[in-house]
Amino acid sequence: MSATWVPDVSPETPFSLANIPFGIVSTPSDPAPHAAVAIGVHILDLKVLATHDKFGSLFPSLKEDEKVFEEPTLNSFASLGRKVHRQVRSVLQDLLSAETTHPEVLKENDGLRREALVPRDKVRMYLPMSIGDYTDFYAGYYHAYDVGAMFRGPQNALQPNYTHLPVGYHGRASSVVVSGTPVRRPNGQFLLDPSAEPKQPTTGPSRRLDFELEMGCFIAKPNLMGLPIKVTDADEHIFGYVLLNDWSARDVQMWEYVPLGPFNAKNFASTISPWVVLADALEPFRTTGIENKTPLQDYLKEGRQDVVFDIDLEVDIQSAYMRQPFWFTSSCT
Repeated sequence: MSATWVPDVSPETPFSLANIPFGIVSTPSDPAPHAAVAIGVHILDLKVLATHDKFGSLFPSLKEDEKVFEEPTLNSFASLGRKVHRQVRSVLQDLLSAETTHPEVLKENDGLRREALVPRDKVRMYLPMSIGDYTDFYAGYYHAYDVGAMFRGPQNALQPNYTHLPVGYHGRASSVVVSGTPVRRPNGQFLLDPSAEPKQPTTGPSRRLDFELEMGCFIAKPNLMGLPIKVTDADEHIFGYVLLNDWSARDVQMWEYVPLGPFNAKNFASTISPWVVLADALEPFRTTGIENKTPLQDYLKEGRQDVVFDIDLEVDIQSAYMRQPFWFTSSCT
């Protein structure tokens, strides 16, 4: 990927020319939420870019959807499919490249550049998508084992179905919020002494509030109700990915989750990043995962080995009682 002409783009930035994630912003000059991409310490305002005379010719796949970047969510753009996402992303990369084939659009257009390129610390971020449904999958083997061991012991950590089919549950879509939204510690029932008999719960604020750093995925292309999607076609339905903090009240969860699974312990908040990394941006990070020695049924066979992403995730934790943050890194596959 070539360099960009956009100023102050550090080689270490997560918002590089190879990424340019999509989000919803409002700017000092336009308080209405609308679409943008991130590049370095700036955002490129796509609503402003769409005012250029060449917008239609640059983005022929948006010919019937020229107002798509004026909308307060990315849903309409996402629904256009990966072929359109790929074409739009490619053109934006060209426009922002130091060797752009269209310097007259932004690079050498002082007026439009000043209006369209806004410092990220000057914009407000919003939930990027309107979320109609939310499913939480138990996708990480080691994570599933560790949590299962916490509840059932190491001998019964994984249920018999785990290696046979995707395991998940439906969460509360209305409590998916954008990063930075305050999360209130939930109240619920839990056991102060799990070994005591008879079991006698108490009610109060959770004493074991926890979060899991995960990746979230936006499905953009729908299917008709009752009509399944082949696993080999599933990639074409994916819009992009976000970081996700899955908040959990572990003490509440241990008391309530049998036999129907998580309820109040898991539905009070799920936090996602405001920027959506398009699916194509993660293609270079495909890799093989942990070998599943259980034979899969035919409808789950993907026909390729590189079905997971090798992504390094980093967490910073700092409480009111800590002067310095505690941090760790992990490789997420």
